Amino acid sequence: MKHVRREILSRTVLTRTGIPGYDWCLNPYVGCEHGCSYCYASFMKRFTGHTEPWGAFVDAKVNAPDVLRRQLRRARRGSVLVGTVTDAYQPIEREYRLTRRCLEALAERQFPVSVLTRSPLCVRDADVFRRFEDLSVGFSIPTDDDEVRKRFEPHAPPIPARIEALRTLHREGIRTYVFAGPLLPMNPPRLVELVGEAADEVLVDRLNYQEKVVRLYRAAGLERYLEPAWFDRAAGELRRGFERRGVPVSVLFG
Repeated sequence: MKHVRREILSRTVLTRTGIPGYDWCLNPYVGCEHGCSYCYASFMKRFTGHTEPWGAFVDAKVNAPDVLRRQLRRARRGSVLVGTVTDAYQPIEREYRLTRRCLEALAERQFPVSVLTRSPLCVRDADVFRRFEDLSVGFSIPTDDDEVRKRFEPHAPPIPARIEALRTLHREGIRTYVFAGPLLPMNPPRLVELVGEAADEVLVDRLNYQEKVVRLYRAAGLERYLEPAWFDRAAGELRRGFERRGVPVSVLFG
């Protein structure tokens, strides 16, 4: 897919969030080149003026690190979730390094941080992660099957690459977690086996029933994976499998 990239300026980058467990969110980019078919953040198109499909554009907030430093001088210390409506480590980050520079600013103030990504690129910033007293890095791993990933997340990094990055950070002593959500068609015991003890925590969530996603399931003959009973069964298998390994699991639905 051809991506439209542009540079923009932002007045604020650290914003309040209602996500449970977090005070602030931080998104150094607008849009996401991963363009996952089920992404809830596609609503952002209404506010950007972009006519391109979701996944075909990304705006880099080129002044984000400087704006963040100014905000941090006044902001009340609280937990920050990085990457709520974008992937902070999508391909454009290799060039712009906005996420890295924002994390450096947050480390100076020792704000607690959680990063959620699909990208092994985050391993590049392990040196910055280690500067934090309180930081975790999570990987979105919604299936064990990379063929399923290709169908629903064709432009996102392969599942094996995410798991290897998870293991790398875990070996380096960085707190890690897996976000198994939305649950895509999968073999839960196999996902447990692949991740093993490389995660300190696992979060499980179900699928957002957008019509375009339902159409994808139907076209692929995967309707059975839309049944509520399947989500309950898969979540239960993941919980039992990981907890047998000593990894705590939180199921975010039901």
